Amino acid sequence: MTLSKFVKDKRHITGLTQPELAEKAGVGLRFVRELEQGKETLRLDKVNQLLRLFGHQLGPIPIDR
Repeated sequence: MTLSKFVKDKRHITGLTQPELAEKAGVGLRFVRELEQGKETLRLDKVNQLLRLFGHQLGPIPIDR
């Protein structure tokens, strides 16, 4: 699952709009929109700030070789 799909799914499950999610996470609406659209360059600190609302954080994971 992609990060953008994860965030969008969690937002829908919790019944939040993009503006509500942005406000609750303390990030800008543009950031939420770009994240959900799959922008590849985002600030990791802001991603984790948003993911904390859902009890998650981004971190290093092993790559299957």
